[in-house]
Amino acid sequence: MTIRILKPELAAQISAGEVVERPVSVVKELVENSIDAGATRITIEIKGGGVEQIRVTDNGCGIPAEEVAVAFQHHATSKLATPDQLDAIATLGFRGEALPSIASVSQTSMTSRPPDASQGHRIRLRWGEKIDEGPQGTASGTSVTVGDLFGNLPARRKFLRSNSAEAARVHELMTRYALANPHIRFELITENRTILSTPGSDRPEEALLAVYGREVASGMLAINGDNSAEDYGVSGFVSTPGLTRANRTYMTFFVNHRWIQNRMLSFAVEEAYHGLLPDKRYPLAVLDLAIPYNEVDVNSHPAKREVRFHFDRKVYASVQRAVRATLVAEAPVPTMTPTRSSAVPSSPGFFRSNFPGASASVSPSQGNPQWNTLGSPPDAAATFRQTLPALRAVGQVRLTYIVAEGPEGMYLIDQHAAHERVLFDRIHRRAAEKSPESQPLLSPLPVELTPSQAEILENNSGKLASYGFEVEGFGERSYLVRAVPAIMTTQDPAQSLVDVLDLVAVEGLLRQHEDVLAASIACHSAIRAGKSLTEAEMTALLEQLEATENPHTCPHGRPTLMHFSEYQMERGFGRR
Repeated sequence: MTIRILKPELAAQISAGEVVERPVSVVKELVENSIDAGATRITIEIKGGGVEQIRVTDNGCGIPAEEVAVAFQHHATSKLATPDQLDAIATLGFRGEALPSIASVSQTSMTSRPPDASQGHRIRLRWGEKIDEGPQGTASGTSVTVGDLFGNLPARRKFLRSNSAEAARVHELMTRYALANPHIRFELITENRTILSTPGSDRPEEALLAVYGREVASGMLAINGDNSAEDYGVSGFVSTPGLTRANRTYMTFFVNHRWIQNRMLSFAVEEAYHGLLPDKRYPLAVLDLAIPYNEVDVNSHPAKREVRFHFDRKVYASVQRAVRATLVAEAPVPTMTPTRSSAVPSSPGFFRSNFPGASASVSPSQGNPQWNTLGSPPDAAATFRQTLPALRAVGQVRLTYIVAEGPEGMYLIDQHAAHERVLFDRIHRRAAEKSPESQPLLSPLPVELTPSQAEILENNSGKLASYGFEVEGFGERSYLVRAVPAIMTTQDPAQSLVDVLDLVAVEGLLRQHEDVLAASIACHSAIRAGKSLTEAEMTALLEQLEATENPHTCPHGRPTLMHFSEYQMERGFGRR
């Protein structure tokens, strides 16, 4: 085989394949250039899913006439000058490959004018070759039009999806950049119809409102995590535990305003919600991490979608702590919406104080529990509680739920879930104080473990001891249980140990083992449904629940209580 140098046009098309995969890739590169140019208004227009035409117009700094043609040469950039700058990249673009790569697979034109120039300059290219250029009158800023994308590569065009699917990708991308840059006014026009418009007010909550709408925005909690000696800065929004989705696609992450895709960050957010969400439900999140530029490598992916962190654990911990702290402080009490179909109008929703403007009507959920962003009168739902109000036990329903009266209506408490939460916090507290409540058994109980259970036992022996277990080896896979947490004395100690180890095997891969251990111990020890409670026992349980760190859910994510507001009850009975 003869070794030969690739023809320039073929090399350009191969290079373009790394940067330009589909229309959304073009939009991404052009919009990033506009952001780097300091634009405060960016308009994106697409036709035919972006294959027929893409136009991105901004009011940024513009390009001097003598540099317009240079911008379409490979490795031409205004964003890097010296090698040391690669260690701390502060711009979205930096390689100088976007414009020449786009031009090599399309018919491209650019018109640009700096604010201090008397006129603009225009250039047109076809498949990377310049057709003409010259002066042209235009507003300050830059406008790039890309037409007939992959017209010279029909094989590449065959792999594109339908026009509507490609347009949807562009829309999704622009929602990301709108959320990351609330100071910029974005407008996305598809087939001459505006489908996204943000105010550019520099208020993140208004950008969130424009992207997700009132119903979702009202269920988001603001995070304002400042930089500290231990953590990176984390800001943005996360959803209340009652606002979830069936997959992770609604978790959006930025690093220094750069949109990235990173599984580790998704896991950090999920870990923060541990004990707050049902299985296979995921939160919404829009988070921007402020990390020193020299501690993040943005040059590891051709399309810059992925980055590498110098200190992965620090990034993970910063996100997990910031989200968890916000949830503990601000997650609301779940509220039950009445279900009288059309006989009861939709309960008015509300916006937290940092969402200006609105009190949109939100439909009832046909009896499913919602968080109290729904169903409260406008004047009674202006703030979230951090703690529960004082509750007075009234009685039991089906020997499972405690009925209680509070200053804001009626509460229904799941006695098992509530007791789980109380015991979970108690276990953690005693472990932190290094004084576990342990009960020695009169006679050691033998227990036979599977190889996986034995491995989990050995790997977590310290944690088990800190919670009150005392277990020692008694053969190859046989053990003697000599003591258990004092709260488990009414259970079968040997079987309880086995159940705890099995739960760690399932949940411990993605969650902190000590949380799984404590949650399992609490579950085995809590009072069960069907147990009759005296008034004194109900009162004591409610008082203990009020004192917990997170009284709203059990450690496994189920609600501990539901709230029926006075407003709801009056409407339900036709008094309003």
